[in-house]
This record gives sequence, structure tokens and C-alpha cells, in this order.
Amino acid sequence: MERTIIHTDSAPAAIGPYSQGVRGGGFIFFSGQIPIDPASGEVVSGGIVAQTEQVMRNIGALLTAAGTGFPSVVKTTIFLTDLADFGQVNEIYGRHFPAAPPARSTVQVSALPKGVAIEIEVVALAG
Repeated sequence: MERTIIHTDSAPAAIGPYSQGVRGGGFIFFSGQIPIDPASGEVVSGGIVAQTEQVMRNIGALLTAAGTGFPSVVKTTIFLTDLADFGQVNEIYGRHFPAAPPARSTVQVSALPKGVAIEIEVVALAG
């Protein structure tokens, strides 16, 4: 089975030995996205709202690089350092999936890379 690496400069570069995304077996598996501005390489400021919006922009850039979009997403996992942020995250997230949203898990974790409050990983259908 063939495996293709997905990469774009419009999303943050990997900060370790992993790919931004990998296409294989009819799916695209994207590494978790944290709220890093790809232009500056810095974590965005402004709290959970700004961080969630940046994460969703990063996911959109990766989907575009893979030749697809939000409607192809079949599963997401949201990692939060504080489940009290769930309502704000859910509102922003929901704007990107207005109909037939993907399956989703949301979990609270003790910490995330670079001290961010949110990370989202995505699985999408390969077009």
C-alpha cells in the first residue's frame, strides 16, 4: 500500500520527527495541530478563542494541501488542558462543520506542547 506525505508551509512545521499528514488506505491522518502561527512560528496569544481559531486555520491549510476540505473529515480528537473551555471551543469548531459533523472525542490532558491550551488531530477521507 502506498503512503504519501502531506506538507504545506501554510501550517506549522513539525516540531519533531513526524509528518504534518500522511495519506494511506483511503484516509489522510493529520498530526495534532496546536495554535502556532505558521508565519511567525510562535504560539498565538489571546486565550482559548484565539488558540482554537488558529488551530482550525491550521487544519484548513492542511486539508487544502491534501486537496480536500472540512466536509471530508470523518474523525477528530480534541485535547484540552481545561474542559471548562469546552463551550467556547465547541462554538468555533462547530462553524467548520455546520452539517454532518465528524465523529469526535474530547479529553482533558495535563499538558500540551509549548504550553498551549488546545490540540486537535484529524482523520479525513482521501479524495
